[in-house]
Amino acid sequence: MILDDVTLYEAIVHFMCIGWKCVFAFVPPPHMGGGIPSFLIALTFIGIITAIVAEVATILGCVINLKGAVTAITLVAMGTSLPDTFASITAARTSEYADSAVGNVTGSNCVNVFLGLGLPWVISAHYNQSVLQRNFPVPSGDLGFSVMLFLITSITCFIILIGRRIVSTIFYTF
Repeated sequence: MILDDVTLYEAIVHFMCIGWKCVFAFVPPPHMGGGIPSFLIALTFIGIITAIVAEVATILGCVINLKGAVTAITLVAMGTSLPDTFASITAARTSEYADSAVGNVTGSNCVNVFLGLGLPWVISAHYNQSVLQRNFPVPSGDLGFSVMLFLITSITCFIILIGRRIVSTIFYTF
Protein backbone atom coordinates (compact mmCIF):
# COMPACT_ATOMS: atom_id res chain seq x y z
CA MET A 1 0.00 0.00 0.00
CA ILE A 2 1.34 3.37 -0.99
CA LEU A 3 0.94 6.32 1.35
CA ASP A 4 -1.21 8.08 -1.25
CA ASP A 5 -3.81 5.28 -1.00
CA VAL A 6 -4.57 6.04 2.67
CA THR A 7 -7.59 8.25 3.23
CA LEU A 8 -7.83 10.71 6.09
CA TYR A 9 -10.49 8.55 7.75
CA GLU A 10 -8.25 5.46 7.57
CA ALA A 11 -5.33 7.38 9.07
CA ILE A 12 -7.44 8.75 11.94
CA VAL A 13 -8.88 5.32 12.74
CA HIS A 14 -5.42 3.76 12.58
CA PHE A 15 -3.96 6.23 15.07
CA MET A 16 -7.01 5.98 17.35
CA CYS A 17 -6.57 2.19 17.50
CA ILE A 18 -2.77 2.08 17.79
CA GLY A 19 -2.92 1.47 21.55
CA TRP A 20 -5.25 -1.52 21.11
CA LYS A 21 -3.04 -2.85 18.34
CA CYS A 22 0.01 -2.68 20.62
CA VAL A 23 -1.82 -4.41 23.49
CA PHE A 24 -3.19 -7.20 21.32
CA ALA A 25 0.23 -7.71 19.71
CA PHE A 26 1.00 -9.75 22.85
CA VAL A 27 -1.48 -12.42 21.71
CA PRO A 28 0.61 -15.26 20.26
CA PRO A 29 -0.04 -16.54 16.75
CA PRO A 30 -2.77 -19.20 16.55
CA HIS A 31 -0.46 -21.88 15.16
CA MET A 32 1.53 -21.94 18.42
CA GLY A 33 0.33 -24.53 20.92
CA GLY A 34 -2.64 -25.52 18.81
CA GLY A 35 -4.22 -22.08 19.31
CA ILE A 36 -4.87 -22.60 23.02
CA PRO A 37 -2.44 -19.88 24.26
CA SER A 38 -3.78 -17.48 21.65
CA PHE A 39 -7.36 -18.16 22.71
CA LEU A 40 -6.67 -17.89 26.44
CA ILE A 41 -4.63 -14.68 26.21
CA ALA A 42 -7.13 -13.03 23.86
CA LEU A 43 -9.98 -14.08 26.16
CA THR A 44 -8.10 -12.61 29.13
CA PHE A 45 -7.60 -9.31 27.30
CA ILE A 46 -11.27 -9.22 26.34
CA GLY A 47 -12.24 -9.85 29.97
CA ILE A 48 -9.99 -7.03 31.18
CA ILE A 49 -11.38 -4.64 28.57
CA THR A 50 -14.93 -5.66 29.50
CA ALA A 51 -14.21 -4.90 33.16
CA ILE A 52 -12.82 -1.48 32.20
CA VAL A 53 -15.83 -0.70 30.01
CA ALA A 54 -18.20 -1.79 32.78
CA GLU A 55 -16.46 0.49 35.27
CA VAL A 56 -16.53 3.42 32.83
CA ALA A 57 -20.24 2.76 32.20
CA THR A 58 -20.93 2.75 35.94
CA ILE A 59 -19.09 6.03 36.43
CA LEU A 60 -20.81 7.56 33.39
CA GLY A 61 -24.21 6.51 34.73
CA CYS A 62 -23.45 8.11 38.08
CA VAL A 63 -22.19 11.33 36.49
CA ILE A 64 -25.23 11.83 34.26
CA ASN A 65 -27.63 10.47 36.91
CA LEU A 66 -29.04 7.52 34.98
CA LYS A 67 -30.33 4.31 36.46
CA GLY A 68 -27.88 1.43 36.28
CA ALA A 69 -30.16 -0.66 34.08
CA VAL A 70 -30.61 2.14 31.52
CA THR A 71 -26.88 2.80 31.37
CA ALA A 72 -26.06 -0.89 31.06
CA ILE A 73 -28.63 -1.58 28.37
CA THR A 74 -27.65 1.49 26.35
CA LEU A 75 -23.91 0.88 26.47
CA VAL A 76 -24.23 -2.86 25.93
CA ALA A 77 -26.51 -2.22 22.95
CA MET A 78 -24.02 0.23 21.47
CA GLY A 79 -21.07 -2.04 22.22
CA THR A 80 -22.63 -5.03 20.53
CA SER A 81 -24.27 -3.20 17.65
CA LEU A 82 -21.52 -0.86 16.45
CA PRO A 83 -19.15 -3.61 15.23
CA ASP A 84 -22.09 -5.29 13.48
CA THR A 85 -22.99 -1.96 11.89
CA PHE A 86 -19.50 -1.52 10.46
CA ALA A 87 -19.47 -5.13 9.24
CA SER A 88 -22.85 -4.59 7.57
CA ILE A 89 -21.66 -1.40 5.90
CA THR A 90 -18.66 -3.24 4.50
CA ALA A 91 -20.84 -6.14 3.38
CA ALA A 92 -23.32 -3.79 1.71
CA ARG A 93 -20.54 -2.01 -0.17
CA THR A 94 -18.85 -5.19 -1.37
CA SER A 95 -21.79 -7.36 -2.41
CA GLU A 96 -24.06 -6.87 -5.38
CA TYR A 97 -27.40 -7.28 -3.59
CA ALA A 98 -26.37 -6.59 0.04
CA ASP A 99 -27.81 -9.92 1.16
CA SER A 100 -24.89 -10.50 3.48
CA ALA A 101 -25.48 -7.12 5.13
CA VAL A 102 -29.11 -8.01 5.84
CA GLY A 103 -28.08 -11.45 7.07
CA ASN A 104 -25.45 -9.92 9.33
CA VAL A 105 -27.88 -7.45 10.90
CA THR A 106 -30.66 -9.94 11.48
CA GLY A 107 -28.30 -12.72 12.53
CA SER A 108 -26.45 -10.62 15.08
CA ASN A 109 -29.70 -9.31 16.55
CA CYS A 110 -31.09 -12.84 16.76
CA VAL A 111 -27.98 -13.97 18.61
CA ASN A 112 -28.16 -10.96 20.93
CA VAL A 113 -31.84 -11.48 21.73
CA PHE A 114 -32.18 -15.23 21.85
CA LEU A 115 -28.74 -16.39 22.95
CA GLY A 116 -27.94 -13.34 25.09
CA LEU A 117 -31.20 -13.64 26.98
CA GLY A 118 -31.93 -17.34 26.69
CA LEU A 119 -28.58 -18.77 27.69
CA PRO A 120 -28.36 -17.00 31.08
CA TRP A 121 -31.92 -18.06 31.85
CA VAL A 122 -31.20 -21.68 30.98
CA ILE A 123 -28.05 -21.67 33.11
CA SER A 124 -29.87 -20.04 36.02
CA ALA A 125 -32.85 -22.38 35.77
CA HIS A 126 -30.55 -25.41 35.64
CA TYR A 127 -28.53 -24.14 38.62
CA ASN A 128 -31.65 -23.45 40.66
CA GLN A 129 -33.11 -26.87 39.84
CA SER A 130 -29.99 -28.98 40.32
CA VAL A 131 -28.08 -27.19 43.07
CA LEU A 132 -30.70 -25.25 45.04
CA GLN A 133 -33.48 -27.82 44.46
CA ARG A 134 -36.08 -25.18 43.66
CA ASN A 135 -37.93 -23.93 40.62
CA PHE A 136 -36.77 -20.83 38.81
CA PRO A 137 -39.71 -18.55 38.05
CA VAL A 138 -39.22 -16.35 34.99
CA PRO A 139 -41.63 -13.42 34.82
CA SER A 140 -42.33 -12.55 31.21
CA GLY A 141 -43.47 -8.94 31.62
CA ASP A 142 -42.11 -6.59 28.99
CA LEU A 143 -39.62 -9.13 27.68
CA GLY A 144 -42.32 -11.24 26.04
CA PHE A 145 -43.63 -8.18 24.21
CA SER A 146 -40.12 -7.18 23.08
CA VAL A 147 -39.26 -10.63 21.75
CA MET A 148 -42.62 -10.90 19.98
CA LEU A 149 -42.14 -7.44 18.44
CA PHE A 150 -38.66 -8.45 17.27
CA LEU A 151 -40.02 -11.65 15.70
CA ILE A 152 -42.85 -9.83 13.91
CA THR A 153 -40.48 -7.16 12.62
CA SER A 154 -37.95 -9.75 11.45
CA ILE A 155 -40.57 -11.80 9.63
CA THR A 156 -41.99 -8.65 8.02
CA CYS A 157 -38.52 -7.63 6.83
CA PHE A 158 -37.87 -11.06 5.35
CA ILE A 159 -41.23 -10.99 3.54
CA ILE A 160 -40.42 -7.55 2.10
CA LEU A 161 -36.92 -8.62 1.03
CA ILE A 162 -38.14 -11.82 -0.61
CA GLY A 163 -40.99 -9.93 -2.30
CA ARG A 164 -38.56 -7.31 -3.59
CA ARG A 165 -36.30 -10.00 -4.97
CA ILE A 166 -39.22 -11.72 -6.74
CA VAL A 167 -40.55 -8.45 -8.17
CA SER A 168 -37.11 -7.30 -9.35
CA THR A 169 -36.45 -10.71 -10.94
CA ILE A 170 -39.76 -10.56 -12.82
CA PHE A 171 -39.19 -6.93 -13.81
CA TYR A 172 -35.66 -7.51 -15.13
CA THR A 173 -36.62 -10.61 -17.13
CA PHE A 174 -39.10 -8.64 -19.25
